[in-house]
Amino acid sequence: MAEKSKVLVIGGTGESALSDPAKANIIEGFKSLGVNLFHGDMCDQGSLLNAIKQVDVVISAVGMKQLEDQDKIVAAIKAAGNVKMSLEVMYRVHAAEPAQAMFAIKAKIRRLVEAEGIPYTYPKPWALVQPWATAPPRDKVVILGDGNAKAVFNKEDDISTYTIKAMDDPRTLNKILYIRPPAKICSIKDLRKMGKTLERVYVPEEQVLKDIQEAAFPPNLMFALCLSVFVKGDQTDIKIEPSFGVEASELYPDVK
Repeated sequence: MAEKSKVLVIGGTGESALSDPAKANIIEGFKSLGVNLFHGDMCDQGSLLNAIKQVDVVISAVGMKQLEDQDKIVAAIKAAGNVKMSLEVMYRVHAAEPAQAMFAIKAKIRRLVEAEGIPYTYPKPWALVQPWATAPPRDKVVILGDGNAKAVFNKEDDISTYTIKAMDDPRTLNKILYIRPPAKICSIKDLRKMGKTLERVYVPEEQVLKDIQEAAFPPNLMFALCLSVFVKGDQTDIKIEPSFGVEASELYPDVK
């Protein structure tokens, strides 16, 4: 059996993770599983390069405010040599600001990775439902647009599973990994879970745009993403081009 790659995950726990008791518990859980922690700073090229030199793959999971700083990760990977990079890519043709600016930054970093000749896999996941909700609706559900746009409803655990499987798979080398299982594609109107009918409150596109303009960050970003997904249907309006894209559930039918 081939030796598994060593992976460095940058980000994913938020800023000042060790000073947050809840996140510190997560860190301790990682330690108990044998995860090695590296203390560093994306703006400290020395600590970044030291960590990257010890792994085979770097997964960038940095937050919105640090997206542009990923150029420092790219530079460190280039200096280390022979390290693969995995970072999420997102493209939308109907995105409102500030989502459009975020997509532009992601595209910029992608172009930089490719220009430097760094091997990569770009997972393209979707898991967005209603980010403002703290629990599943019990009596009333808010529907953006007319509810007919198709979206992809993935569980975060499945996204992680596909990402790890693709890491050492030569079929995903220098490809976009679309995580879009056919059974997970449906509209809000198609969703059935509780065995009961909920009151539906429809929010027209004009109101969604107004809410985006009036909201502060980060709610305005969440609204802009929801506009793209649930009103415009951008998740399912993309054809996978075999020359640079593969679909996860087709590559890994064993994942249930």
